[in-house]
Amino acid sequence: MSAVGTQQLHNVFVYGSLMADDVVRVLLKRVPHSSLAILHGYHRFSIKGRVYPAILPVENNKVTGKVLLGITDPELYILDEFEDVEYERSTVEISLNEGTEKLQTHTYIWSNKNDPNLYGDWDFEEWKSVHMDDFIKMTNGFVEELKLPDSKPRVTVYESLYGQDCGHDSADS
Repeated sequence: MSAVGTQQLHNVFVYGSLMADDVVRVLLKRVPHSSLAILHGYHRFSIKGRVYPAILPVENNKVTGKVLLGITDPELYILDEFEDVEYERSTVEISLNEGTEKLQTHTYIWSNKNDPNLYGDWDFEEWKSVHMDDFIKMTNGFVEELKLPDSKPRVTVYESLYGQDCGHDSADS
């Protein structure tokens, strides 16, 4: 295989459901190495009608999460599809190791900067205890759907499982 070595590896800062190894394992069929990380200048919001969070730039705030290391191009494609139209992949600088080390990484920022459905804070521990099992079922459904030639977007899979239309049309603007 002559193409080996030409593939770029990516780092991805995650701050919501992807902090759970079980969700990442369903999506990527492995759990990549990761490190605790902080994204400065952003806030993690809860979203009305959703169990996962959104981040947007907010001065003097920070989001704790982790960075997934060594993500391959096909894995980045899966993450892009999973984050769907609701998020935009952007490059940000995160802090590792108590802030002494900086790293450029991808992350997913909420597409609708003026979304009225964003509020408060999002709590990972609460999500794990209340929503993670159902979310893993939804993620399994997404992975199966992704194998199909005319797969449905993740938002559609989410809404079919959670039985609600969350008005994601606003993300299309």
